[in-house]
Amino acid sequence: MSTSTTVKGAVKESLLGSEEHTKLSSSHRASFLNNAVKDEQTGELYMGPEEFISAIAPPGQDYHKISRDQYGLLFRVADRRGTGKVTIGDWAAFENLLTKPDAEYEIAFRLFDIGRTGNVKYEDFKQLYEQNKGPDSIPFDWECDWAKLYIGDKYKRHALSYAEFSQMLRGLQGERIRQAFQRFDKDKDGYIEPEDFARIILETAKHKLSDHLLNNLTTLCNVSANSRISYANVRAFQNMIMEMDLAELIIRKACQKSADGKITRTEFLNEAAKVTRFSLFTPMEADILFHFASLDEPTGRLSLSDFAKVLDPSWRYRGVAEQAGAHQDGKGKSVTQGVLTRAVESAYNFLLGSMAGAFGAFMVYPIDLVKTRMQNQRGADPGQRLYKNSIDCFRKVIANEGVRGLYSGVLPQLVGVAPEKAIKLTVNDLVRGWFTDPKTGNIKWEYEVLAGGSAGACQVVFTNPLEIVKIRLQVQGEVAKATEGAQKRSAMWIVKNLGLAGLYKGASACLLRDVPFSAIYFPTYSHLKKDFFGESQTKKLGVLQLLTAGAIAGMPAAYLTTPCDVIKTRLQVEARKGDTNYTGLRHAAQTILKEEGFRAFFKGGPARILRSSPQFGFTLAAYEVLQSVLPFPGKPKPEQIHTGVADVVGTIKGRDIASPHARSRNALKMILDLDENFGRVKFPDHQSWKAVPKYLGGGKS
Repeated sequence: MSTSTTVKGAVKESLLGSEEHTKLSSSHRASFLNNAVKDEQTGELYMGPEEFISAIAPPGQDYHKISRDQYGLLFRVADRRGTGKVTIGDWAAFENLLTKPDAEYEIAFRLFDIGRTGNVKYEDFKQLYEQNKGPDSIPFDWECDWAKLYIGDKYKRHALSYAEFSQMLRGLQGERIRQAFQRFDKDKDGYIEPEDFARIILETAKHKLSDHLLNNLTTLCNVSANSRISYANVRAFQNMIMEMDLAELIIRKACQKSADGKITRTEFLNEAAKVTRFSLFTPMEADILFHFASLDEPTGRLSLSDFAKVLDPSWRYRGVAEQAGAHQDGKGKSVTQGVLTRAVESAYNFLLGSMAGAFGAFMVYPIDLVKTRMQNQRGADPGQRLYKNSIDCFRKVIANEGVRGLYSGVLPQLVGVAPEKAIKLTVNDLVRGWFTDPKTGNIKWEYEVLAGGSAGACQVVFTNPLEIVKIRLQVQGEVAKATEGAQKRSAMWIVKNLGLAGLYKGASACLLRDVPFSAIYFPTYSHLKKDFFGESQTKKLGVLQLLTAGAIAGMPAAYLTTPCDVIKTRLQVEARKGDTNYTGLRHAAQTILKEEGFRAFFKGGPARILRSSPQFGFTLAAYEVLQSVLPFPGKPKPEQIHTGVADVVGTIKGRDIASPHARSRNALKMILDLDENFGRVKFPDHQSWKAVPKYLGGGKS
């Protein structure tokens, strides 16, 4: 309809009013005005069958296994007066009907309530069914005992109320399947051929199932030892279809508890027994579910992505389906765009990691300063030592240098910690990725150690210059106190004085410390997350859990590498008058052992633990918070695992609950349980509508 006609219609209604009795939203009103045509005689706006289909099922959209023409079935429900026209008042009433909680059942009831009496007659129901079923559809016996239980026999038949009709409709698919099975069971031995089973399901439930299920229906015979399909198999399959929502909830809960995000048939049944009040799923039903989910991955342990093929992502816009859909959509994007996006995202994560690393380093810097001062103390005689212990060192720094003294040299530490952490994390992830099994996600422990050690070795490029400048700044306070007139040097002065070669003094000791530290830390951190806290593909750890795992992993890594850290510190500190001047790694180790004893190698060990553990904890916690508060623009939200019925229902998109198109689709799915061809008959236009028999909604008696 033209824009001018739409405007005229809106103005006319504003000035003269309309017959619309039900409140119609602006969007629904616009939908009517955009599709309606004008009656040449009365000037009234209305929608015929074609216009109605365009309004309720806009062209150009994917309606999956329901033909767009089948939405014409709903025209008869919207056309309250049977004139072949849907006015704006009819449209408002129809939209109001779709908002009801039982809209799907009420639409089906109104479709079969030919006389609009508030009851469905047996004759009307049967005639409408016969009119809409396909020419080759499996016959249905309306004189069966099942039908008589609802409507009585032919001598005492009664009309069905809305509640009775709804209940009958719910069980109709099961009766259709039972009758079809009996028809194909020609030997009367309780078995049918796989091809016959596939035909039954395609005619009765095609509109509800995923392509994966429909393409593999004949494989159901492999569930049992027999090459044919028993009636028990068919009923179990139907029960799984009807309880797919509950099956999904159980699968999600079981996968959440699994360490690797995968479950077995036994774990599914155990979880089902906990979730349901009664044992709702039989062993055969579980066998069927796992059979179809494992066709592409016959390992016995299945993940959510495996079950997604059975849970039908075409109809269910849940977490797994969305992720799978996004993956398919992503294949169409150019490779260049994908590379650029990943590069920008990596840079963004590098920025967040730098901020988090700087935050972690700043929080524990006073502890690091105390550790350095303690390790730099020389001499075995306690009288020669400036500090008795770490606490005494902390007190004297504050007394002699003030609180600011605790942060001497903090600036180069904050500047250097960004590339240090970035290289360490990147190299570890890269090497782990090379040696990780892509199918199972597992990696051997020796490769975990190799990945961590490689990360530690690569970070020395940034760590050694950072450490030597930081250490010399940290000990300036005690040098100034011991040497009268000593000047405090800036970080830039120290860099210029040392030169490029001097910045890498003690690099061998730095390697000796950082390689084993990372080789211990990263595997320990990974196993703590996975084995202790239960992290998996379906369970994301909280900030507190990550902080704890990082802190615990840092304890053995920090303490066991303390001897290497002591040697590195002695090599990098500028020797004072009377102090031993170490010439190399071996000389430093031998001299310390000879002059101060074995215990000297663990000086500052407790302070090193107190620094490294919370530093990694603070860094990881800050990183998680920054990622949640400042996510990468355009990045999809990660899938969440929901553990309750309310949570699972809450994952359904709002449009799937409130959209009239979605409610119309659900009503059609229920009607199509009668026959997949329902609604495929071409509807006449409004001019010939009166020639249609009255039992089909027309005007002819």
